[in-house]
Amino acid sequence: MNTHVSPRRGKQLLRADRAYRSGGALARLLALAPAGLFHRLLDRIDAGLALGTIETHTPDGSVRLLGGRGHGPAAVVHLHSWAALARLAMSGSVGWYRAWDAGEWTSPDPVPLFDLFMRNGESLGDVARARGPLRWLNKIAHLLNHNNRRGAKRNIHAHYDLGNDFYRLWLDHAMNYSSALFAEPGQSLEEAQTGKVDAILDRLDLRSGSRLLEIGCGWGALAERAVERHDVIYTGITLSPSQAEIADARLAAVDLSARSRIELCDYRDARGPYDAIASVEMVEAVGQAYWPAYLDAVARLLRPGGRAAIQYILINDVLFERYAASSDFIQAYIFPGGCLISESRFRALAEARGLAWRDVYRFGEDYAETLRQWRERFDAAVAADQLPSGFDDRFVRLWRYYLQYCEGGFRGGGIDVAQVTLEKTA
Repeated sequence: MNTHVSPRRGKQLLRADRAYRSGGALARLLALAPAGLFHRLLDRIDAGLALGTIETHTPDGSVRLLGGRGHGPAAVVHLHSWAALARLAMSGSVGWYRAWDAGEWTSPDPVPLFDLFMRNGESLGDVARARGPLRWLNKIAHLLNHNNRRGAKRNIHAHYDLGNDFYRLWLDHAMNYSSALFAEPGQSLEEAQTGKVDAILDRLDLRSGSRLLEIGCGWGALAERAVERHDVIYTGITLSPSQAEIADARLAAVDLSARSRIELCDYRDARGPYDAIASVEMVEAVGQAYWPAYLDAVARLLRPGGRAAIQYILINDVLFERYAASSDFIQAYIFPGGCLISESRFRALAEARGLAWRDVYRFGEDYAETLRQWRERFDAAVAADQLPSGFDDRFVRLWRYYLQYCEGGFRGGGIDVAQVTLEKTA
């Protein structure tokens, strides 16, 4: 792997450096201020930690134990520059990532730290969220990634078209890029991913000849399983040419009657009707402003009495308003245009469209385990020098940080993953 050139692959994600602001220059200037200023910020973090501890090694040589009031994870953070705290105060999780990328803070294991920030999200309040002008600049940058038809294609391309060879290295054999569902301890990732797909299909009352639409078909894992298990007439839609290429080949191998198909199509342009709809972790990509359009499409495309099985990532409703008021690290660097679901708001929109909300099942700890195993596989591929050419060291660090950040979030419980059945009642 060539580590001395600018990234040719992944640059569409790292371009966020130009759009989002962490106040780097100002933070480095503020780092020259008296240490007491930053110890007061640590005091505020300490006061907001109801659960767990952070052993904090500061640039002035002191060691502070923050928290310790209730049982929770124990994190260790080495602050190499006060600029890291300045970035955190001005730009929240975007600034905290940029500080990490700049070497202004390190940790032997960042996952417990991300767990703690999520676990204490309500009591910490705005301590770790962007504020002032940078908050609004980052929000505007996020809004520019809105998911109209043109923007949705651009946003999907930025993440999902990093390369099939890249994703194949660290996903399971079926290339499921969503949470697995572990039925028992010690189950392999492959088995747990098959269990997740089966759980979605089991919600849909499928029979031979049923017309099934998948909104966001990925690399075709559900398509292959649905045709093999139920002999359905399957249609999968995606905006990613890279995904469509793999999904189409897999579908052709199992659908000998050639009744099924993969289409490069926006969900708003799909035509029905269908007996059933599946959509696995696609709705987070559409953005809050487009939740009504997404649910309009589900209601329009389902026949009366038909069912949709949705797997979605949600954020605690108590945290949603502060989360939605700015832009976080994931929206800036990983999933442009994305937004986690407020379950109460999303459910109200669904029910207003005649979609009954049934049988919710949450399994956030399974997502944490999925992310841990993805990271292990990714790190093993990097260590074995198997990463495709074109990705530099900075992209590798970004991707590892992303997997750790998300794992900590699910372990902290403020975000969760769930499956729900929507039934069209009229």
